Amino acid sequence: MTDTKELTITRLIDAPPETVWEVMTNRQTEWWCHKPWRAEIDHQDRRAGGRCDMTFYGPDGEKMPQNGIYLAWDEGQRFVTTDAVTGDFEPAGPFMIGIWEIAPAEVNGGTGTRYTARARHWTDEAKKQHEEMGFEEGWGACADQLKALCEEGG
Repeated sequence: MTDTKELTITRLIDAPPETVWEVMTNRQTEWWCHKPWRAEIDHQDRRAGGRCDMTFYGPDGEKMPQNGIYLAWDEGQRFVTTDAVTGDFEPAGPFMIGIWEIAPAEVNGGTGTRYTARARHWTDEAKKQHEEMGFEEGWGACADQLKALCEEGG
């Protein structure tokens, strides 16, 4: 196995995979950023090679573009993005490949979902930088927001 320089967040969600996928993909603005930050979708072309552009807005007027492309879009299972390529396949300074996936899992004796978000980095330095930026807290808060939305009935 190769070293993927990966950071991972996993949550068990007490909702069926169909509900989690629906919330995960169609209600991103409600969970993608940890509060008090918010995300706005600028453009999404949900297919391998399609653009994936968002902007994050902070409580003090901060603005952080998040532009990249989808490497994969496997309906009902996972999507994969990277910031190494933007727009019309323009090279960019790569930081990570993001993988968001779900799978059926038993939760509280019923049909639930295992949600996993992975950040794979090109270098150990980028992985360490992401950890120091608050990966665990930030991506964990987003996962918790997704879980809450799904368990509230989607």
